[in-house]
Amino acid sequence: MDKRVTLKLHNGTLATGFSVSLQIGNEGEVPSTELLGALPAAPDLDDMYQKWQTSYRQLGSAALRLGISQDGFASNISYLDDCHDLAEELQHRFNEWLKAKSFRPVQEKFLEQLNPQDKVQLIVQTQQIRVQRLPWHLWDICDRYPKLEISLSALIYEKHLSSITKNRKKVRILAILGDSQGLDIDTDLALLNHLSEADVHCLTEPDRPTLDQYLWDVQGWDLIFFAGHSFTEVRQDDDNTEQLVGHFQINPTETITVPKLKNALQTAVQRGLQIAIFNSCDGLRLAQSLADLQIPHILVMQEVVPDPVAHVFLKAFLEAFARGEYFSLAVREARKKLQGLENDYPCASWLPTIYQNPANRPLLWSGLLQKKVPPPSLPLGLRLLTHAVMTIMVIALRYMGIFQGWELKAFDGFIGLRAKELPDERLVVVTITEEDIQNQRHENPRGSLSDQALLDSLKQLEQMQPRVIGLDIYRDFSAPPGLPELAQQLTENDKFIAVCKSSEAETNNPGIAPPPEVPTNRIGFSDSIADADGVLRRQLLAITPQPTSPCLATYSLGAQLALHYLSKEGMTIQASPEGYLQIEDVTFKPIGSNAGGYRGIEAWGHQLLLNYRSLDSPKQIANQITLTQLRTGNVNPEAIRDRIVLIGTTANSFGDYWMTPYSKSPRIEHQTKGVFMQAQMTSHLISAVLDDRPLLKTWPEWGETLWIVAWGCGGSLLIEVLLFRRRDKAKHFFNYWALILMGTELGLLGMCGLLLVKSYYWVPWVPAAILLLVIMASVPISDYPSLSRLLFREKTNVQEAL
Repeated sequence: MDKRVTLKLHNGTLATGFSVSLQIGNEGEVPSTELLGALPAAPDLDDMYQKWQTSYRQLGSAALRLGISQDGFASNISYLDDCHDLAEELQHRFNEWLKAKSFRPVQEKFLEQLNPQDKVQLIVQTQQIRVQRLPWHLWDICDRYPKLEISLSALIYEKHLSSITKNRKKVRILAILGDSQGLDIDTDLALLNHLSEADVHCLTEPDRPTLDQYLWDVQGWDLIFFAGHSFTEVRQDDDNTEQLVGHFQINPTETITVPKLKNALQTAVQRGLQIAIFNSCDGLRLAQSLADLQIPHILVMQEVVPDPVAHVFLKAFLEAFARGEYFSLAVREARKKLQGLENDYPCASWLPTIYQNPANRPLLWSGLLQKKVPPPSLPLGLRLLTHAVMTIMVIALRYMGIFQGWELKAFDGFIGLRAKELPDERLVVVTITEEDIQNQRHENPRGSLSDQALLDSLKQLEQMQPRVIGLDIYRDFSAPPGLPELAQQLTENDKFIAVCKSSEAETNNPGIAPPPEVPTNRIGFSDSIADADGVLRRQLLAITPQPTSPCLATYSLGAQLALHYLSKEGMTIQASPEGYLQIEDVTFKPIGSNAGGYRGIEAWGHQLLLNYRSLDSPKQIANQITLTQLRTGNVNPEAIRDRIVLIGTTANSFGDYWMTPYSKSPRIEHQTKGVFMQAQMTSHLISAVLDDRPLLKTWPEWGETLWIVAWGCGGSLLIEVLLFRRRDKAKHFFNYWALILMGTELGLLGMCGLLLVKSYYWVPWVPAAILLLVIMASVPISDYPSLSRLLFREKTNVQEAL
């Protein structure tokens, strides 16, 4: 099971309403969600159920396992429509009750937390039998989840642990066949005997001492099955309180209640009893009594049940359960198959009801077998051959790209461990905020920056003498005739770099042209390449544009800014012997399609691994001033002099967001504006040349493969040499194994982290860690028989010594 949902109806009745709590969590774990709500009073539901029950029992052949004479439906056609109508009316009113405003947050939380593909066990806990008998399986929410089944439970429960250890190949079933008058019980027995992995012991019409004796069987029972007549008796206590008592008829002259078998049944539970199935009528009160004895799983028929319905259900349930379905999902499958009988047997699918002890986990047929068949021990040579096959498989999976997503996440985690750096003081970012945009409204801007604002900014910057200016705002139109000075600035200002966007034929992206006044040697493209998860980890340095593209820039905006800045530093910019960009002694070698954790990526153009400046946030890369501050001259010229100035929009009303390795989530507040990304890329290049800040590197493919193989061999050697010297102390074997596995995995993790954080080499971690795990896990599994024998011998020696 994937999820467990518990719906508790606390103090209350249908007449007064209930306080409700909802718990949702993964099966076997502490609930991760709990919510309170309420259900309003609905006394009419009880009245409607009783009307439907009366109509249902008036159908002649619906009597069958209640001991009433059997007549065909042909003589009772007048009751069929009434039964159907009352059933639909009850179903409709029941779902209206569950749509009450006070219960709506509970239902919405249910829909929010669960996926339709989840296998869900929904347990309804209440002491009220009038609530338990409502058609919970018809709750509208069940239609949304094809792998959900509802079980009932009392509010008070506890778990009993088995006092014996089972080691058998077949499920032990005690089949109790009670009074068979008017019933075809032989079919029930035949269906049980058809189970290939079942050891069925049959008691036909036993008396009470015989039944009690069998329940005390020292080997214990996994499943108790009863077929016959059962009914509920209404009694009055001394204070005139109504009590419902469930009876089942074990032979033609003797009926019995569950409390009369209390001691025997409790012993059966202590000896491993898991399931009680009563394929008989009116079993809900029996289920409550059985639940009081903490039987883990109980299956009963809620109302009177026709023989054909009982047989079809039992056959479908046993087939699904023995096939490997969970107990509750096997009931759901069998219940759905009953719908095909409802022309002749109305509401047949309403009858099966599960009563579950919430302290027990969902049950599988294989959980009843509890086989202990250890795998054969493998010789050393075969183990080593197995390790070689595992190594080849992991390497093959890596080349297929199976581990790429995990590798990228690991890369982000390692990047976040680096020591913090200072912002790059050679850059200044002029931000265009929402306030700046509002200040330009009277200037009729086309976008976030008006013509006048751009001219004012360039004139102010000209006085402050920056080394280079980059405009990270698309401007594919000419300066207006009324501003000839702006056209002159764009044409003649050799410090000004504009941006454009290349066209992409594959995505039908036409691209965006640069300002017409700016010459080609002062244009950079803005194109970037995000990975499949949306994170920007690569920097596109240069491309060969398509001849028809409106953007003919060969270098990115960040590269243009860096190259202009470094050329004025007197740096030598040339092509290396391999044809790569080289500035002084730093060569910017592009990555291939299989670099580091990448497998088969599109490595077009000249791509680098982007070595982000290690800051709390990528937007802290440089000092920032606003557009308004720049236009009004409210800036210290020394903060601009001889620096790279980037102008870009940071207003939320404009897009241009990017996820980075530092993004905690895909939410907008955890993403970075494009102008800061351009600053990061510019800083990346000039820092590599001027500060000897290393570029991120990867090993050649043969080196990465050898690294993975080495860890696999190391793990195999450790487990064989170091660990298996301790076979003489088998009881400590798994402790040693766990310590060695944990130590080697942590060592691998630490080395990969150090190589990236200190040496700037990105080496494979995930495939090496997986290979190490599967190799080291395979050894104790394959050698389990010899360890088991040693443990048994040690235990025997201790017992003899005592």
